[in-house]
Amino acid sequence: MATQTHVPTALEAAGDVVIPVADELAGRFPLHANPSPASDAEYDAIMEDLTFGRAFTDHMAHMRWTPDQGWHDRAVVPYGPLELTPAAAVLHYSQSVFEGIKAYRHADGSIWTFRPGYNAARIDHSAWRMSLPAIDREDFVASLVDYVRADAKWVPDRPGSSLYLRPFMFASEDFLGVHAAHEIDYYVIGSPSGPYFKGGFEPVSIWVVKGYHRAGPGGTGTAKAGGNYAASLLPQMEAAERGFSQVCFLDTYQEKYLEELGGMNVFVVMADGTVRTPELTGVILEGGTRSAICRMLRSQGTEVREEPIALDELVEGIRSGDVAEVFACGTAAVVTPIGRLAGDDFDVQVPTGPVTEKAYHDLTDIQMGRVPDPFGWTYRIL
Repeated sequence: MATQTHVPTALEAAGDVVIPVADELAGRFPLHANPSPASDAEYDAIMEDLTFGRAFTDHMAHMRWTPDQGWHDRAVVPYGPLELTPAAAVLHYSQSVFEGIKAYRHADGSIWTFRPGYNAARIDHSAWRMSLPAIDREDFVASLVDYVRADAKWVPDRPGSSLYLRPFMFASEDFLGVHAAHEIDYYVIGSPSGPYFKGGFEPVSIWVVKGYHRAGPGGTGTAKAGGNYAASLLPQMEAAERGFSQVCFLDTYQEKYLEELGGMNVFVVMADGTVRTPELTGVILEGGTRSAICRMLRSQGTEVREEPIALDELVEGIRSGDVAEVFACGTAAVVTPIGRLAGDDFDVQVPTGPVTEKAYHDLTDIQMGRVPDPFGWTYRIL
């Protein structure tokens, strides 16, 4: 089958712009070494038990923004508590955005990351929506480079592991009044981590929630903003009480069409091999892993359709066999098979199939340098 024609989204196009090599960007964030780094015993204990997002490295990247100076005071500094006044705007008006990206250690010991230009473009989109200042794409990547180089020993080499990177910015100005803040802080922290789900590449159970929505039309759904995730926590807790791993949200008006999970995008594999995923409506987050999977599958000749997916049709398709597989994807978990889908009036089992497994292995093989990268997605940090 011929490769499909796909018009890149604005984020995809921006993410494909070539970034200077790491050596050209290194040094923009000078290192101020931590005088009290983790002890050998603390380090060994953390690296032995690689849970997700629980332990952090010795340093963090930082810079500040003010209207008169722009972004300034770039540095890699010791990891530690932040000093904020109780009037800091982020605590009252939630003016904050973040990204998720990983650093991977390849078999030869080199350290790489995946599509940093896409993350640079998306944090700027999120910042625009939340009235925060844009970050120069080279500064964004430089913050990752200098931070990871400072804490390179924290990039694990165990299968399925990575140094999960969390760039984020927030309004730190102290005031009580509803307007965009004039003082912004940006940081990059990192957590040496194993698989997002404890079972690794194992099927998860999903509860389809009604009555709750993580975002709505005209809102902040396309921004990677903390408030969107806060909105998902109550239904997530209720789903966990029912024994489910995640929730899936439906559209705002009809509660008929799939949108996304609490922190992941969703794909449906039909029995004829066609792959479907909810279209970008301006409500759901444009995931980098979602984008990569769509492009990778299309390059292999798989028909990928971005379109509305009705819940009733999906459930009936699972029961009839017209739907062969369902999976979720995101930076943290990469690709995760969905083995059970349930709601108030249905409960169906879904098999894990070859399309899901191949997407997982093909993508992680590129990320880990086990196969050539035909898309130019991988970026060497060290």
